[in-house]
Amino acid sequence: MSGTARGNLPPLALYVPEPKFRPGDKVDYSHLEISVAGDQPRPDEQCAAAQTHPLCLDLVRVLDDGHRAVGPWDPKLDGDTLRRMLRTMALTRAFDDRMYRGQRQGKTSFYMKCTGEEATSVAPAMALADDDMVFPSYRQQGILIARGYPIVEMINQIYSNRADKLKGRQLPIMYSAREASFFTISGNLATQYPQAVGWAMASAIKGDTRIAATWIGEGSTAEGDFHSAMTFAAVYNAPVIFNVVNNQWAISSFSGFAGAERTTFAARAIGYGIAGIRVDGNDPLAVFAATQWAANRARSNAGPTLIEHFTYRAEGHSTSDDPGQYRSAHEREEWPLGDPINRLKLHLIALGEWSEEQQAEMDRELVEQVKAATKEAEKNGILGHGLHHPFRTMFEDVFEELPWHLKEQSEQAIHERQVKWPDWKDA
Repeated sequence: MSGTARGNLPPLALYVPEPKFRPGDKVDYSHLEISVAGDQPRPDEQCAAAQTHPLCLDLVRVLDDGHRAVGPWDPKLDGDTLRRMLRTMALTRAFDDRMYRGQRQGKTSFYMKCTGEEATSVAPAMALADDDMVFPSYRQQGILIARGYPIVEMINQIYSNRADKLKGRQLPIMYSAREASFFTISGNLATQYPQAVGWAMASAIKGDTRIAATWIGEGSTAEGDFHSAMTFAAVYNAPVIFNVVNNQWAISSFSGFAGAERTTFAARAIGYGIAGIRVDGNDPLAVFAATQWAANRARSNAGPTLIEHFTYRAEGHSTSDDPGQYRSAHEREEWPLGDPINRLKLHLIALGEWSEEQQAEMDRELVEQVKAATKEAEKNGILGHGLHHPFRTMFEDVFEELPWHLKEQSEQAIHERQVKWPDWKDA
């Protein structure tokens, strides 16, 4: 029903955000304000949350244009640590490339790459304690790799084969690894946020020293779970780190639909009265330093921190996505913050700790490492191979003792398969 006409007022108009570049458009990132590396202050880790709020609107950076580490956020990592970080990010990328090809070859149904975002998972994993509990989203495979989780086990899960520890019950890339303090990935957006806060609260109640860290994409900050988690963390001072990976795109929707045109995602910390930092997500040293700061803060009972990682999703959202349909092909090459692996490589070279030849040799070695792991996993089967967990296991691991109605269903299902395929054996 129409409202009362007011002739002296203009009609209302609904605003719908629109990305700056579409397929075929020339890309111009001059609208982005890129802070000078090293100019951002580093407050005390136990400061009042309000002292960090200017950092929510800034961009913490360590690596400058000359590939030097500058400013108070420089974590001053030694050469061995930097090389380990570089190697882990490069291994993550090599793993992604191999799994992407495997999906295209029909060996698995689905995959998601983190190309260009490796620093947002590898650097935090290295800054956290190995037993700190992480609640990741679906693009943080670098955490498992940084924690030394066998990539053969990751491939088994992706292939849903007979060695898959999750018995084929999870979408490929939705890992679960209790031994790596890695909480089960969920396909439901943002559920990991309140779960992380609850775990962190429990850790505080027990008087433990372990903290929680969780990751989310910028688009998922529009979910109610995000705000519920922030409220609980603020009220109970939970020892948790909230990571928002702002890679500019949530599938085909650009970040404006989650509120990026109004302010930064880190600025949401201001409204909840918690600490916040906006960091160059393609600067591994800045990401490491921000996570280390937030971890020390949480461990000293100073409260939660929200970290926005300002980065770019270089590839499609998943193997089911074609980014060429909704964004300019030039966005990736024009992204002003570069590539995290290349930036760390150039930093090591500038320090005299690395060379292009060593990088090329390492890349070849990592390709062979992933290839060997893939061949080992393929012995356990690939998609559509018939090598999977016994049929009866689909009814197991839900109840401690299988109830009568599931026993009946299991027996009926097995009987029907035996009737249809007389030679079939459930083993």
